[in-house]
Amino acid sequence: MTGCAVGMATMLTLMTVADLDRVLAIEVGAYSHPWSRGHFIDSLAAGHDARVLIEDQVGLVGYSVCSAGVDEWHLLNLTVARDRRRCGLGSRLLDAVVAAARDHGKSAVWLEVRAGNAGALALYRRHGFETNGIRRNYYPDRAGREDAVLMSLSLASPAAAA
Repeated sequence: MTGCAVGMATMLTLMTVADLDRVLAIEVGAYSHPWSRGHFIDSLAAGHDARVLIEDQVGLVGYSVCSAGVDEWHLLNLTVARDRRRCGLGSRLLDAVVAAARDHGKSAVWLEVRAGNAGALALYRRHGFETNGIRRNYYPDRAGREDAVLMSLSLASPAAAA
């Protein structure tokens, strides 16, 4: 299925091992160096906040994985299936990430994103994330290494309250 269906309902639920086949299919289709099944299993075993986004008539279309720091929430992975991008699903997932951070009493959400991932950078900026620095050669890339942009959202900020 391609394109954005008007009025399609979504449901966010906790990720389970039973979701991993579909999660991995999306992950492999999205990245040159995807997380392995082991990465997801380790995240679930560690008690990370892992959620899947289910869309009516389509099924699992996205997911997020976050870990809790002392006072921060760390977004480790947020991915939407390629054929469901630009339909607002990334925003839906990111809103849930921010809400979970608030629910856990965290003061900020932190993440790293590939410097070349214009779509993700735009999404995070639209949601009020600010650039805090660059991690040089952070990500493996087909051509060698790629920088990561370190970003954060203060949960005390007006943008975070929206």
